Amino acid sequence: MDTFTAILHRALVAQPLPAPEIVLGLGAAALVLVLFRPVWRTTRMLVTITHEAGHAVVGRLSGRELEGIRLNADTSGVTVTRGRPRGPGMVATLLAGYTAPAVVGVAAAALLGTGRATALLWAFLLFLALMLLAIRNLYGLAVIMVVGGALGLATWYLPVELQGWLAYLLCWVLLFGAVRPTLELAGSRDRGSDAAQLARLTHLPQLLWTGLFLVVALVGLGLGGWMLLGAAGVVPPLMPLGSAA
Repeated sequence: MDTFTAILHRALVAQPLPAPEIVLGLGAAALVLVLFRPVWRTTRMLVTITHEAGHAVVGRLSGRELEGIRLNADTSGVTVTRGRPRGPGMVATLLAGYTAPAVVGVAAAALLGTGRATALLWAFLLFLALMLLAIRNLYGLAVIMVVGGALGLATWYLPVELQGWLAYLLCWVLLFGAVRPTLELAGSRDRGSDAAQLARLTHLPQLLWTGLFLVVALVGLGLGGWMLLGAAGVVPPLMPLGSAA
């Protein structure tokens, strides 16, 4: 079996689902990583990467030209797209940032429920490789390379069981991490924020857009968390998610 075939086999074959206490423990660990201020600065960069990728993907899908993404040392990011300054495409692009971590977290939870933890890690790696092409500053380039390199080493050297734990931890971080930035946004008066820009574009209150971001984040946390716990047998599953060998 050649290297590519071995990688494909590891990615596509379902692995046993973690024990309920492991899923709960990883969720608790992720909550600490999001709530504990000294480590949130690092954890938030994962959320920022997903946030900016959301802008980029939806911007391209709506017909806008992607000029580039910048990731900053203060864990903020900027995605620049070119196109009409108004209209549905611009609104959709702005909406996609704060909602992306929750959407990706729910999608990841659905995949983990089928036992494809390694596939999820490889999907994250592919996502980082594609994002690398759009980065336009050295700090952002370094961040993507470090995160991607660490994830690549994990998928290659960690036992399958620990890969599963890592995948669950990343999923929980996205689900919890989607909520905190929206709460921080609610207390901000930044006129350059996504919510402020949406307010100017649509003539609807900034608070409405901030509230929408928070609702999406909370629904994502509830849905994704229930899917993870349901697959582990902690709570009744929302729907049959398949079985893992």
